[in-house]
Amino acid sequence: MKKIFFTISLGLAVITVNGQQKQGKVLYTRTVQMMLDIAMEPGAVPLPRTHTSKLEVLFGNDQCLRRAVDEDRPEEMEEGGGGLRVQTMIAGADDLTYVNLATGQVVEQREFGAKNYIVADSVRKLDWKLTGQTSTILNYPCQQAVARLIGKRATTSMENGEMKTKEVADTSEIVAWFTLAIPVPAGPEYQAQLPGLILGLDIGNGRTAYKAVEISGDVELASIKPPSKGKKVTAGEFDRERDKVFAEMQRNNGGRMKMIRMDQ
Repeated sequence: MKKIFFTISLGLAVITVNGQQKQGKVLYTRTVQMMLDIAMEPGAVPLPRTHTSKLEVLFGNDQCLRRAVDEDRPEEMEEGGGGLRVQTMIAGADDLTYVNLATGQVVEQREFGAKNYIVADSVRKLDWKLTGQTSTILNYPCQQAVARLIGKRATTSMENGEMKTKEVADTSEIVAWFTLAIPVPAGPEYQAQLPGLILGLDIGNGRTAYKAVEISGDVELASIKPPSKGKKVTAGEFDRERDKVFAEMQRNNGGRMKMIRMDQ
């Protein structure tokens, strides 16, 4: 029954797409929570718990491109007493993500350790379910869809006076708000999976949240193309290279600065 309902929804979308927006640009805010478990000394400057940045998604011709719109500089906070400095690093802050919405091809340009990498992959579709809930975002009527993602996430804790980051198993609840008024399966994440533009997205109960703040019909279609600047690697090779560089940065700071990577 659920599959029939979803198919009917898609059919209704096809009937009403004539004259609707098929290309444009969306500006989003992205708020990432810092997963920290650190006891602070009395009077110490509190560490930042969230980081908010902006990004935009360009879409048209069955393609979309996600890119940053302002420079996300690492934040440094100095904790009193021991003089520990903590630098936060936002994964994906300056990345480019291209998706061919017709074929499901994904090409990402990722920057880490002053190097660029090109990672080619394909869309990994989730099992989305429509909840029947509706909302309005930027005057667009939206429907809610939910899914579950099983994977891993990075968490940071203080152990014996040393800050450590490790990966733990994680099941994330994904809540997306999409609009059939713009029948393009684009968005800040999970592109080519829902029958309309994603305007709101919550991953892991607020751990990462996206909110559309501006939509424009003006877009430079020539800019929507796969990135090509960087070393071509697989997703696994990039993860290993990133972890290697991250560990080297931790070793070279002499214990006076701790690097914390906030993943998406």
